[in-house]
Amino acid sequence: MSDDPIQSLYVHVPFCAHKCEYCAFYSKLPTNDLVGRYVDALIREMEMIAEDCAAQTIFFGGGTPSLLSLKQWRKILGAMKRLGLDGADEWTVECNPATVSTDKAMLLRDAGVNRISMGVQSLDESLLDRLGRIHSRKQVFKSYEILRSAGFENINLDLMFGIPGQDHDIWERTLTEAINLSPEHLSSYEVIYEEDTPLFEQLKAGQFEVDEDLVETMYERLVELAESNGYRQYEVANFASHNGNLGEDDNPDKACRHNINYWRGASFHGLGPSATGYVRGKRSKNWANTQLYCDLIEQGKRAFDFNEELSPLARAGETAAFGLRMNRGWRFDEFDAATGFDLRHEWAPEMEELCDRGLGLQTANGFRLSTRGHRLADAAGSSFLRIDPNP
Repeated sequence: MSDDPIQSLYVHVPFCAHKCEYCAFYSKLPTNDLVGRYVDALIREMEMIAEDCAAQTIFFGGGTPSLLSLKQWRKILGAMKRLGLDGADEWTVECNPATVSTDKAMLLRDAGVNRISMGVQSLDESLLDRLGRIHSRKQVFKSYEILRSAGFENINLDLMFGIPGQDHDIWERTLTEAINLSPEHLSSYEVIYEEDTPLFEQLKAGQFEVDEDLVETMYERLVELAESNGYRQYEVANFASHNGNLGEDDNPDKACRHNINYWRGASFHGLGPSATGYVRGKRSKNWANTQLYCDLIEQGKRAFDFNEELSPLARAGETAAFGLRMNRGWRFDEFDAATGFDLRHEWAPEMEELCDRGLGLQTANGFRLSTRGHRLADAAGSSFLRIDPNP
C-alpha cells in the first residue's frame, strides 16, 4: 500500500441555520463562541494531517459551509494556503441559496475554489416549506446568478424527488427549470426516511404514504430528461455534462472527481465533527459532537470516535459495494488491481442472484447494475459486504 500523501480531503462544517425535516447528518445551530472554536480546531486538525495530504480534490460539506462568515472563511483559507492544502484541481464547497453573497462567492473563487454544489432540493415553494428549507425559490435563481458572475464555471444543483406532496407535474417543472439554468452537474436524490428525522416520525404516524410507483416514475423521468439534455448519468444519483465522444466506461468531463474517489475505494482524509476518513485501509470517524471535537483537538489529540483497520477482504467488499453505485460498475481486471480480489470468485453467488432478479448485468469483462438495479443500489451493494473476521 502506497505511502504517498493522500490526494483527497473532506471537511465537514457542522452548522445549519435550521435542521431540515429529512436530514440525518450531524449539524448544530451556530453560536459565535462555538463556531469560532470550531474554526480554530479545524485549522489545528489540518496541521495534523498536512504532511500526509497533497490534495487534488477537496470537498467542504455539511451542514452549511456557506454559513461561515467572511472572516471565518478568510482564516480557514489562509491556513490552507500556509499548509499547502490549497490549489486542488477540483475544490468544491456546498452552499445553501440563502447564504450566498457576492463577497463570499468572490472570496472563495479567488482562493481557488472552482466548484460549487448548491442545495436547491426543490423549486416549488410549498415543498421547500415542507422540507424545512430556509431558502426560497427566488433565492435559488439569484444565488446562481451571483455564482456565475463570480466566475464559477462548474456548478452542481442538488434536487430531491419522492417528497411528500410532490406529484409528477411538480417534479417535471423543477427538473425542466433546473436544467434550463445549464448547470454543469445535477445530483438528484430520492427522499430517504431515516430514523431520528421528523419525516420518518410523520411517516410512521401515518401522516402520509410513499407511492413507490410514482417515485419510480420520477426516477425514470429524471434519467430520461437529463440524458436528453446533454448530461451523462455516471452514478445512481449523479449526472454531468460532457463534450461528447464518451466511451461506455468513460466518466463525463464534469463528473465530481472527489466523489468518484469514494466510489472507487481510494483513500481520503476526513476533518471536522462526524467526518469519516479512509486512509490506507484504516477507517476512522470523528465524534459527532462539536464541543467534544474541539476539546480533543485543543488537547493536541485526534478527535476519533473510532479508528479501525479493515481486513483485505472487508476492504474489498466495501470497495465492491460503493463501486456498484457507478453506471460502469466494475471491470474484473480493474477490481483485481484495486483490491487484489476477483469478483468472479468471492462474489459469484451475489452477482448471479442480482442478474436473476434483473438488477445486475454480467459480461465477460465485468459486472454492473442494470437500470432497474440503480434505484436499489444500496441494498444490492450491501450483499457484497464481508464481516471482518478479526474486528
